[in-house]
Amino acid sequence: MLHAKSESDVTSLAPSSPSRSPKRPVYYVQSPSRDSQDGDKSASMQPTPSFNSPMESPSHPSFGRHSRNSSASRFSGIFRSSSGRKNGRKRNDKGWPECNVILEEGKYDEFDEEKGLTRRCQALLALLGFVVLFTIFCLIIWGAGRPFKAEITVRSMVVNNFYVGEGSDFTGVVTKMMTVNASLRISVYNPATFYGIHVTSTPINLIYSDIVVASGQLKKYFQPRKSRRTVLVRIEATKVPLYGAGSSLDAATNGGYKVPLKLEFEIKSRGDVVGKLVRTKHKKEISCDLVIDSTSTKPIKFKKNSCVYS
Repeated sequence: MLHAKSESDVTSLAPSSPSRSPKRPVYYVQSPSRDSQDGDKSASMQPTPSFNSPMESPSHPSFGRHSRNSSASRFSGIFRSSSGRKNGRKRNDKGWPECNVILEEGKYDEFDEEKGLTRRCQALLALLGFVVLFTIFCLIIWGAGRPFKAEITVRSMVVNNFYVGEGSDFTGVVTKMMTVNASLRISVYNPATFYGIHVTSTPINLIYSDIVVASGQLKKYFQPRKSRRTVLVRIEATKVPLYGAGSSLDAATNGGYKVPLKLEFEIKSRGDVVGKLVRTKHKKEISCDLVIDSTSTKPIKFKKNSCVYS
């Protein structure tokens, strides 16, 4: 059964004349989809007709079927799941879906800590090895320097003034008193081949019957390696009271005195082998017996058996 078409229907179905609606040009807009990043530009390019009026422009808000279809088709290829259904995800302010961040287990700092610990261990091992090697080196040098002891020899003593007489001490007690002024010559030899020595001494005492009647001091000095030196030490004292020990002193026929004395002192030597880190120290105690004649001006010479070196 045929129905008659109304005039309005015929008018709406009729093609529009070229004068009223000219042919619209077609241009392409690239969709902000992920397919464009994969290199498939042909799938992301869609023909979009131009619009004659601002009302027909897609920037104008529209709630028609065309706007819904275009937005759905624009994002449908991105947010579909493997089964073809749309994935219901939350969207942010810009309309993009929020994606879950994949959290990896473990910390990257663990590898850095292991590397740092290894470096510290290597540094400690290197330092420990250096200390051990340096200690062994110092011990070898110290052991090589130990046998080189300074050789001490007492040569002679010149008595410039020797006097024994009667007197009284500061309390007024009458006793014999002794005055001595002498010079002692000592020879020091350093046999070390690669270091010098610092030489000094304890007080050099001239003793009569356990009483120190005169004393002197060797000034500290430095002596180079493989060298010999003769030092001069002044020994002197004035009016030393002898008390009971002076009763054994008897004057000779010529009016002079022959007094048996003992010379005691200690020579110390120190060698800096490796600066202040490695040092060798030696000391030698010396004891000599002698007799001083107040009437003689000749120097007293010491023989090898006159002194004891220990």
